[in-house]
Parts: sequence; C-alpha cells; structure tokens
Amino acid sequence: MNITADPTEFVGKRVLVSGGTKGTGRATVDRFLAGGARVITAARGTPEPIDGVEFVQADLTTAEGGEILTKAALDRMGGVDILAHVIGGSSTPGGGFVALTDDHWLAELNLNLLATVRLDRLLIPQMIERGSGTVVHVTSIQSVLPLPEATTAYAAAKAALKTYSKS
Repeated sequence: MNITADPTEFVGKRVLVSGGTKGTGRATVDRFLAGGARVITAARGTPEPIDGVEFVQADLTTAEGGEILTKAALDRMGGVDILAHVIGGSSTPGGGFVALTDDHWLAELNLNLLATVRLDRLLIPQMIERGSGTVVHVTSIQSVLPLPEATTAYAAAKAALKTYSKS
C-alpha cells in the first residue's frame, strides 16, 4: 500500500510531539513534517538531528521537563495547535507484580501517564483560550490486553492514560 501525505495538510500548524525522537513518535514527527507543520519535540539526551524539527533537551518524566518543553514551544513557535502524546515505554523487570518495587511503579507512571497529564495541564488552557486545538493521546493494546509477567506497570499506566483521555 502506498500512502502519500498531503504536503499542505498541516501548513501553519504548530505541533508538539512528546516522545518524538524514535519509534512511533519519530514516525509521528515525520508525518507532521511531511504535511508542512512546524514541529517541536524533546528527549532526555541529544538525539540525531531531525531536519525541520525544533529540539529541546528535557526529561518529561519530571514536572520541570514539561515546563522546559512548554516554555520552548511558546517561545519558539508562539503556541501549540496540535499536542500529540506518543511518549512511553517500559524498563521494569519481568516477573509480574511481585518483582516490581515502588520505584518501578513510579517510573512507569511518570513516563506513561504523568508526562502527558503535566503537558496537558500546561498547554490545553492556551488552546481553550484561543478557541481551538487538538490533543492526541497514544496508549497501547496492553491497556486492555496486558502481559502480566512482563509489563504489569506499563499496562496499568497506559490503562490509566486511556481512562484519563476520556475526561
């Protein structure tokens, strides 16, 4: 199947993609770029440069990281029209719930739920004030079909994100 992007679909749109430097997030960035959008994203480290993308070094698992990215988006682009949350992943050990410490749970919740909640809280009010904006939350099939021995905390965090997204 050959899917062609309309090169004008997102012209004039300012897009923030959380988790936009690799995997699904990078594909999301590429799609918005192909449609003519201005894009900003962040990562904890310094990724390979992406032509046409504003990059901010920030750890979105912290409140400070969300504030850094938000300030950069407002300063560099004047606001955000589309907020695409693709951030996520898991680094917890296998072994089911008994193998997970409180630190494992907190890390999964910070990455897969709270990073999104924090950015929403910072950016959605300006969308509401302007009278327009789009927010996309990417969850996971594991929110409904978890792998209990491998990704318990990740699945729970994505299920929480799915529920939060309905509010």
